[in-house]
Amino acid sequence: MRNGVKTAVLLAALAGLLMLFGSFFGRGGLTIAFVMSLFMIGGSFFFSDKIAIRSARAVEVERSQLPEYFDIMEELTTRAEMPMPALYVSPEQQPNAFATGRNPSNAAVCVTEGLLRALTWDEIRGVLAHELAHIRNRDILIGSVAAMIATTLSYAANMAMWGARGRGSNRDNGNPIIMIGFAILAPMAASLIQMAISRSREFEADRQAARLLNDGEPLARALEKLHGYSMEIESSVPPPQASHYIINPLANRRINMSNMFATHPQPEARIAALRSGEWLR
Repeated sequence: MRNGVKTAVLLAALAGLLMLFGSFFGRGGLTIAFVMSLFMIGGSFFFSDKIAIRSARAVEVERSQLPEYFDIMEELTTRAEMPMPALYVSPEQQPNAFATGRNPSNAAVCVTEGLLRALTWDEIRGVLAHELAHIRNRDILIGSVAAMIATTLSYAANMAMWGARGRGSNRDNGNPIIMIGFAILAPMAASLIQMAISRSREFEADRQAARLLNDGEPLARALEKLHGYSMEIESSVPPPQASHYIINPLANRRINMSNMFATHPQPEARIAALRSGEWLR
């Protein structure tokens, strides 16, 4: 129920942001923005998972290709009494993973080729338990909608900056100063939305993964390795999709002066929580 309310609020925010952007272009822009908001809301709900999979350039795999992958997921879904998600592999060389879909019956889990090479199967079990917890909590729809909002804001910001060039300040053309302000503030708003959604749910998914395995160590070891690799290997993941992943794939691009807009909690805090036995309480 709580996650459903959050999703509804995010979809309403998406519509409002599109309408605000459309208002910069007069009545015609407002009408276009209204129509776009209807399509974007529908797309966010029904197709955000496909967008996430496509952005990762992932392909669905069969048991004959990766039997261990299937065996672990079948073991975990049986233990959790959940449907089996579709399983994907991304060609990304940075070790990482994410889950997507609008509900447990329409879910997918994706791991990168880098993860399959870098982690042991016991550590991969910890990662998959974490992603399954996201599915069970219905976090994935919220994350997908937030990613869609971030994508829309980034696109709108670019359009606003472009539209401000050479425009006058009359009512029909929109105020270029306001549009430039929107172009600057929109990406910050997108980051804040994703940050507010992502941080707490990562700790909860870690906790539930440890409970499912009755052991926090496999996931703790996996997070240590994944964080290290994320600082060494660059990723081509689009920034709006980064919050889907178990570890921030863009960690080595971030400015170290502040964690204000980080979409993931610090790996050290997550690892400490897993090893402290906090998940037992």
